[in-house]
Amino acid sequence: MSRVYNFSAGPSMLPVEVLERAQKEMLDCAGSGQSVMEMSHRSKEYQAIIDEAEATLREIMNIPDNYKVLFLQGGASTQFAMIPLNLGNKNKVADYVITGQWAKKAYQEGQRYLEAHAIASSADKTFSYLPEVDKSMLTPGADFVHITYNNTIYGTHFNTMPDFGDAVVVADMSSSILSEEVDVSKFGMIYAGAQKNMGPAGVTVVIIREDLLGNAMDITPTMLKYDTHSENGSMYNTPPTYAIYIVKMVCEWIKNMGGIKVMHEKNVKKAELLYNFLDNSKMFKGTVVPEDRSLMNVPFVTDSEELNAKFIAEAKAKGFVNLKGHRSVGGMRASIYNAMPIEGVEALVAFMKEFEANN
Repeated sequence: MSRVYNFSAGPSMLPVEVLERAQKEMLDCAGSGQSVMEMSHRSKEYQAIIDEAEATLREIMNIPDNYKVLFLQGGASTQFAMIPLNLGNKNKVADYVITGQWAKKAYQEGQRYLEAHAIASSADKTFSYLPEVDKSMLTPGADFVHITYNNTIYGTHFNTMPDFGDAVVVADMSSSILSEEVDVSKFGMIYAGAQKNMGPAGVTVVIIREDLLGNAMDITPTMLKYDTHSENGSMYNTPPTYAIYIVKMVCEWIKNMGGIKVMHEKNVKKAELLYNFLDNSKMFKGTVVPEDRSLMNVPFVTDSEELNAKFIAEAKAKGFVNLKGHRSVGGMRASIYNAMPIEGVEALVAFMKEFEANN
C-alpha cells in the first residue's frame, strides 16, 4: 500500500495514527463487540465516546466553563443561517467582514433574517489581503460581528485579531481550528466544519457562550436552535456518531504530542518551508500579501494556465494530489493542515524545484 500526499482543502488527510486506531477498532471498539458505527447513540458505550470528545477538546483548547460545546450536523453552511436566527435576536442587526467566498455566503444568508452590514471587504483585490477593521466601524446596536478567521480558498488568515471591543464576535474557524492557540473568551461563538483539521465530514463543532443561548427568533426551527442541542447534550436526534469518534481521537493525538502549542510550532515550520520557496522561485509565486498569509492554505500560481495544468498533472503522477486551486480562482493550492507531515511539504518543495528546473 502506498499513501499519497493529500493537499486537499477538505475533506483532507487525517493523522495516520488515528486512521490505524480506527481500523483496529472497526469491528470491536473498547471491548464492546461492535463498531462505533453500529452503537446506539443512547448507549453508555457511546456516551463515554462523546463525553471524552468534548472533554479532550475543552482541555486542548482551554475552553472556559461558561461555554457550551455542541456537535452538530449540516456543515458550516448551516451555521450561516443558525447564527442570525439565534444571535440576531435583540435588534436584528449584524455586521460582517467579507474576506472570501464563505464570508460572503454567511453575509448573504444573514441578509435573509436581519439587517446585515458588510462593514469591510477585500473583494477589490480578489481577497488577497485582509481589510483593516476595528470597533469604530461596527454598527451601533449590532447583535454580533462575523469574521472568517482563515479563508480556505484565498489563503488569508487573521494573524492579528481585530479589536472589536465588547462586541459579540462570531468566528468561522473551519480551516484553522486546532492549528494554533486562540483565546476562546474573546469570542461569543466559534464554529468549524470538522473535515479540514478535526475529523471526517459530517460533524460541525460549535463553541458558544452560555448567555447567547435561548433567545432564538420565533421562526427558528427546533433543530436550528442552539439551546435544543445544548439542553440535550448534542443528542436531541442521532448525532454523526462515527465522525465525533474520529474527532475524539484527533484531539487525543494533539494532546499526546504536547497540545496545540506544539502543533502550531510544527505548522509554522511547514508553512515557512513552502513560503520561503515561493518567495525565491522564478516560476511560482504566492497570491497573498505576506502579513495575512495562512499557515493552513497556501495558494500559488505560475504565469500561465498551461504551466499550471502541467504542474498539477505531473504532481498527481508523483503522488501529490488535490493541488488544483478552487474552481473560482484557479491556479494551485496546497492545504497543509495539522495531519500533513513536514516530510510531505519537503517532498512537494523538492518536486516544485525539479519542475521549475525542467520547465
